[in-house]
Amino acid sequence: MATLERLGISAKAASYYAKEGWLVRLGHGVYAFPGDQLSPHGAVKFLQTKVQGLHVGGKSALALHGVQHNLAMRETLVLWGEGRFVLPAWFTSLTPARYVSAHLFDWPNEKFAESTVTTPPGETEGLRVSTPERATLEMLYQVGTYEMLEETRNVFEGLRNFRTDVAGKLLACCTAVKAVRLFLKWSRETGLLDVEQLYAQFDIRVGSNRRWINRLPDGSLLTLKPNE
Repeated sequence: MATLERLGISAKAASYYAKEGWLVRLGHGVYAFPGDQLSPHGAVKFLQTKVQGLHVGGKSALALHGVQHNLAMRETLVLWGEGRFVLPAWFTSLTPARYVSAHLFDWPNEKFAESTVTTPPGETEGLRVSTPERATLEMLYQVGTYEMLEETRNVFEGLRNFRTDVAGKLLACCTAVKAVRLFLKWSRETGLLDVEQLYAQFDIRVGSNRRWINRLPDGSLLTLKPNE
C-alpha cells in the first residue's frame, strides 16, 4: 500500500480499483497489477520491508549458495526474522514456506549480524540470504523438528570453503547447544574446519558437561557430547 500511496493512490482508491479489476487484491493492504507474475523471491523482498531482520535462512539459504542434496520439486522456503510473524496466505500460495523467529544468536554488535546476511551471485538484487556459516547453524537448530538428521548430514557433507573466523564468531554467540555440538561433531568427522583451532581461538558455548540426548521424530536417538 505504501508504494501506491507514493503514486497518489489512497487506500479507498485502491479498493475501488480492485473492484473494477484494475488491481488485484492479494491481502490486507497488498495489491498487484492484473497479469503480474509474482516470484517467491520478489515476494520475500516485499516482506523484508514489513518484518525486521527477515531473510532466507537454513537449508534454503544453503541451496541458494549452491549447497543442496536431493531437493524436492517444491522445497519449503525457510525464512527467519525477528519477532512473531505469520506468513500471509497470498505468500504461501506462491511457495511452501515456514517462518522461524528463534533467538539463535546473542550478537556482539549489529555490524557483525549484518555481515552474516548477503545476496548470493545471480540472485534477486536486495534479497537477504544467510551466509553459509550462519545458514548451517540455522539448519542444525531445526534438526529433529523440521529437518531430518540423515538429510541434514548429507547437506553438511556438501559444505566447502567455510571461513574459520566467521564460523568461530557465530559459534561463540550461538545460543543453541544442540546446533553448536552438532556443528563441531560433524566438522571433526568431515574435516570441514579444524575444531581444535576453533576452541583455541573462540569462546564456544557447549553447555554443561552432560551429554545432550534427544529422541528424534523418526525414533532415532541423537546423543551429543560437550567436547566431541
